[in-house]
Amino acid sequence: MSAHDRREHRDAHGDAVDAHCGAIMIVGFGGPTSPAEIRPFLDRVLQGRPVPRERYEEVVHHYELLGGRSPYNDLTMRQAAALRERLRRDGIDVPVAVAMRNTAPLIDDALRELSAQGVRRAFGFILAAHRCEASWQRYQGDLDAARERVGAAAPAIEYPAAWHNHPLFIAAAADRVRDAIAQLAAADRERAELIFTAHSIPVAMASRAPYIDQLKESAALVAAAVGKSNWRIAYQSRSGSPREPWLEPDVNEVLRRLGGGAVVLVPIGFLCDHVEVLYDLDIEAAQIARAAGVAMVRAATVSDHQSFIEMMAAFARAHLGRSASALGA
Repeated sequence: MSAHDRREHRDAHGDAVDAHCGAIMIVGFGGPTSPAEIRPFLDRVLQGRPVPRERYEEVVHHYELLGGRSPYNDLTMRQAAALRERLRRDGIDVPVAVAMRNTAPLIDDALRELSAQGVRRAFGFILAAHRCEASWQRYQGDLDAARERVGAAAPAIEYPAAWHNHPLFIAAAADRVRDAIAQLAAADRERAELIFTAHSIPVAMASRAPYIDQLKESAALVAAAVGKSNWRIAYQSRSGSPREPWLEPDVNEVLRRLGGGAVVLVPIGFLCDHVEVLYDLDIEAAQIARAAGVAMVRAATVSDHQSFIEMMAAFARAHLGRSASALGA
C-alpha cells in the first residue's frame, strides 16, 4: 500500500489516518473467572494503591455474591467475536486479539500471539469511552511496557481518536436507555430522571484530563436522543484513600436525597457488565433506591450492541485499510 493510499483512508470520524495495521487488539481491564482468582486479581489491580483493607474485603464479598466471578472477560470475547464477524462480512479477515491488563489473556501474551502471526502493527481499541490517566494513559503505558518485554518483534500499536461522542456509540447507549424506560410503570416513564454514572476518580486526576467534559457530552447526547431533558451525572465505585478527594456526587447519595420519583441509571462509563455494574448498581444502589421510595431501573451497557460493534468496525476498517494486505507489511 503506497503512502498516498494510506492518506486517503479516513477513520470513523472522517479524519485521515495512516491505515496500515495488520490486526486488531481489544484491550480491557479483565476480571476474575473463578473464586480462586478473586484475591490475586485484586492484588494485581491494587498494587501500590492505598486502598483500606475493609474496602478490599468488601470487594471480595461483592464478587462472592456474584458467584465468585465476573462476566467481563466473556463479554469482551463476545465483543471481539462480533467485531470479527462484522469485518468478515466486508471481506476483511485479520487477527482480532483480546488483551487484559489484569487477567489472562494478558497483554504480553496477546502481543506474542500477534507477533507469531507476522503482525508488525496493530490497531489497539482500549475499552474506555472517557479518557483519564486510569482509563487511558495507564493502558497505553502497560502496552508500551509489554512491547519492551516482548522485544523488537512486538507489533507497534496505534489508537483511535476520541469516540465518546461518536453517533454510533450514542445510538447504542440511547437504545439501551429506551429499553430501560420501557421497564418502568407507564405513569413513571415521562417523569423519570436519567442518572448517568461513571467510575469516580481522584479530583486531581480529573483536573488533568478531559474525563468530566467527555462524560457530560456523552450524557447530553444520549439524553437528547431519547428526548429527556431531566438528567444528571453521578459517580460510583470509589476505591481510593478516604483522605483524597474524589469526584462527586456519589450515585447512592443522589438516590437517598431523591425521596421518591423514578430514575433510570445509565452506566455510560462502563461498556459491559462487571462488578461495578452488577453489584454497585444492581444490588447496592437498587437497595438504596427502594429504601428511598425511588422506582429505579438500570439501563444495559452497550456491550455487543450492533451500533457499538459497527463503530468499532468503522475505526478498524480505517486503520486496516479495509484489507489484510498490511499483515507483515
